[in-house]
Amino acid sequence: MSEELTRGTRAATPGVDVSVVLPCLNEEASVGTCVEEARAAVLSLGLTCEVIVVDNGSDDASARIATSHGARVITEQRKGYGRALRTGIEAASGPVVVMADADRTYPLERLGELVKPVRDGGVDLMIGERLDEVSPGAMPFLHRYIGTPTLSFLVRRASNGIRVTDSQSGFRAFARDKILDLGLRSDGMEFASEMLIRSGQRGLRIRSVTTGYRERVGDSKLDTLTDGWRHLQLILLMAPHLLLVWPGLTLLAIGSLLTAASVINGQGIEIGSLSWQPTFFSGIAVVLGLQAALAGMVLAHRSDVLNDVVRKHFAFVGHPRFTLRCAALGVLGALAGLVIDFTLFLVNVEPGPSPSRFIALASLAQSLLIGGVSVAIFAVVNAVLARDASAAR
Repeated sequence: MSEELTRGTRAATPGVDVSVVLPCLNEEASVGTCVEEARAAVLSLGLTCEVIVVDNGSDDASARIATSHGARVITEQRKGYGRALRTGIEAASGPVVVMADADRTYPLERLGELVKPVRDGGVDLMIGERLDEVSPGAMPFLHRYIGTPTLSFLVRRASNGIRVTDSQSGFRAFARDKILDLGLRSDGMEFASEMLIRSGQRGLRIRSVTTGYRERVGDSKLDTLTDGWRHLQLILLMAPHLLLVWPGLTLLAIGSLLTAASVINGQGIEIGSLSWQPTFFSGIAVVLGLQAALAGMVLAHRSDVLNDVVRKHFAFVGHPRFTLRCAALGVLGALAGLVIDFTLFLVNVEPGPSPSRFIALASLAQSLLIGGVSVAIFAVVNAVLARDASAAR
């Protein structure tokens, strides 16, 4: 263990059954209570425990208060929720680790519900879900009903479909060696998402139980926009094939079919007594689907946090022949769009009503122009990235 992890701490405790890790930044009003709750809960199970408080740069009395209540305090100067938790997990002595917060939001007296399944060996990671038992005022409306459900959906998609409805809960118990083997890297709040995605991709056994959520003591350290964006970036980097490539190709296929249907039948698609003209939607679907698929391919090929097996499937993206084909396809698509546009212009020089199919053809020309230019730009950017990667090696 490095000097930085142990500076100003008590030594690791041998013979510990459960280690409780609490990241702490200016939590003097609540950290002592959290340490007491955690110790009492573990001891009530007939197990030995240690409580590790990772002081992440507090300028109040948090560290002194935690020590006075029997915690082992570790100083971690590198900032970040994830960084503090990683340091605490690495320093933990017990084979089972519980992570929570030092602001009293998580009911630590219920940690036995998380610890027991892990101790029994039937589960690798237990999550204490919050959403069904949130105390009034404990969680902002947008976090509870929009942010957390959205991130949870994306995490489920990225982690091979693990069953979790509250991916952002920081109240968890897990087998320490299993989590350390994941090689987690995140320093911020996105640590919660990375743990679940890597656990799901590795096939760890994951379960959850409702434990509730209380109103915090002190100020929140969460920055909604910044932390939300960090979560989204991480998820996209860890599963671009699931969140961009396949949805993009699906949207591209749907848009192409609807475009063809619009050209073949200029009157639209009959839906019961209604007639739907999908011309505009089909063009939007083609362009958005194409751009999502291309972006996902680049990320899947170049992401340094992606599963190596998945990245190998997209190795073709770095091949010069693929780049040349994309460039040629893009130029041909754009030229085809220009030809259709020019033909429609010539036909419409004469006054009179235009056939209904002309709108669909104009939409097709627009999609070919935008899509062709997008693919050509992608080819140029991909070539530059490949050259820079080769130079770096």
